[in-house]
Order: sequence, then C-alpha cells, then structure tokens
Amino acid sequence: MKKYFAGQGLSTYTHVSDQHTTFGTKVIVVTRREAHYVLDEIMGNKTDLPITEHATDTHGVTLVNFALFDLVGMRLSPRIRDLGKIALYRMDPQRDVNSLWPVAGPLLTQKINMGLIEDNWDDLLRLAGSIKFGHATASLIVGKLSASSRQNTLAAALKEYGALRRTVYAARYLADETYRRKIARQLNKGESLHSLRRSLLYAHEGAIRHRHLAAQTEQAWCLTLLTNSVVTWTTEYFGLAIAQMRAEGRAVDDKLLAHISPAHSENVNFFGTINVEVDTELAKLDPAGYRPLRPRRPNRV
Repeated sequence: MKKYFAGQGLSTYTHVSDQHTTFGTKVIVVTRREAHYVLDEIMGNKTDLPITEHATDTHGVTLVNFALFDLVGMRLSPRIRDLGKIALYRMDPQRDVNSLWPVAGPLLTQKINMGLIEDNWDDLLRLAGSIKFGHATASLIVGKLSASSRQNTLAAALKEYGALRRTVYAARYLADETYRRKIARQLNKGESLHSLRRSLLYAHEGAIRHRHLAAQTEQAWCLTLLTNSVVTWTTEYFGLAIAQMRAEGRAVDDKLLAHISPAHSENVNFFGTINVEVDTELAKLDPAGYRPLRPRRPNRV
C-alpha cells in the first residue's frame, strides 16, 4: 500500500451493530494493521448499545486482542482464515490430556505457561482497567504489546493468556454450528453496510481530500450519519410494509425478518438536482408523518 499511496492512503474501521447501524468510525492509515484499532471504538462507544461481543475477520485478530477482550469482559468472535493451522494450547501435560480426551487431546500441541500468567495477573487487570476507563487507547497498547519481544514479561503474559482464549474460541467455533453461522451473519451485515457507504460516498469519486485527521474524521462521521439515516428510514418503511401485509392477511414469519437487510440503496437517488415542493409533499403524509406505501407490483407469470 505504501508503495502506491506514498503514505497518503487512508482507511476507516467501522463497527456495525446487530441492527445494521454503525456505532463507531475511526480513520486509520492503510499501512497500519486493523487489529490495533478493534477495541478503540468499542471502549469509546457513546451510544446506549450494550456491546458484549465483536465479530471480525482475520485482519482484526491478534493474541493480544483475544486476551484484552476477555479481560475487559467481552468476547472476540472472529472468522479466522486457515483456522486449522493455528496452534492449540493445553494446561496439563500431554499424556494427561490424551488420556482424558483421546480424540481432541493430540490436537493440543502446545502447553500454556500458567505460571507466567499468574505472576502477571494483577498487571494484566490494571492494563485492562486502563483501557476500560479511558486512561489509554487500546490501539496504542495493542500496537506496542503486539510488537514486543518475549523479553517484555507483561507482553509475553498477555500473549500466553490470548493463546489460551484463542484455543477456547477455536473449540467452540469448530463444535458449534450456530456460533459459526452467527459470526458469518454479523460479518455479512458489515459487508452490506460497506457497500451502502461506498454508494453514498460518490462525491470526489469517493476520495477524502482533507489533510488533517480532524477533518478526515469529520467527513467519515458525516458518512456514518448519512448511512445510519438511510438504514433507519428503510427500516421504518419495512415495518410499515410488513404491517400492511399482515393486515391484508398475508403471513410474514418473524424468523425470516431477522435475515432482511435494510442496507439498500435502490430507493436512494444519488445524482441530479431534486426539486421538492414542500407543501405538496407534506400534504401526502399520513397522520403519523409517513409517505404512502407504493402499490405492490403484480406477480408476473
């Protein structure tokens, strides 16, 4: 990336909720690893959303993140590429593990250094407290500790604990199909929101031309506000359409509604000049303030 952008490329790390809304947006340089910024907007979340779990792809995964998510009381649920190649850890000697779990035991090829974790447990809790209460940004800590050598005792202990938490995650991921599907659904929501954001960011061909971080962040948050507005508007009218369908006697399964995405752009006019007769448009609204629904197209045979 640096070869082509000459240090000028930017990316935004966005956090998407279960309701398809974006609650966190952070501008980062493309040469920096995304995993360093996973916790920033979660811990700095200003909304009322109770964040308990975060799904991400391989780019958002490090052993340090696995450890910190657990230490601050949350769960990291990634979809890791080449999951079968990661090392799985055990707490007991190999012989004891093999005797207890003849099938799974041989897969646990590495032994956790529990003594290192126990000796540094108080420091690990203080580190998590610093992140949770905003005394230090997670991106700074994750970046520094992920790059630290084994000579840094605290970093080594954090990575050991992260290896333990990653093993627990891998066991659950491989054994629980529902868990795997939940992660896939959440990541698909993020991709649908990214597609909508790209469609909305058409001015200047999607380029961010501001030089300073504050202005870049402001533009990114304006895009987030617009994206959330489209999602909210679409969700509201989906609800009206479903209510009308049910009033007409049509059966609509709530389980199917959970898989409908409001991150659509077909109803958005991106280009041209739009002239709006305010009084005429207001006269079309019903008593609740909504526009009338479009008539349903007849099914083609």
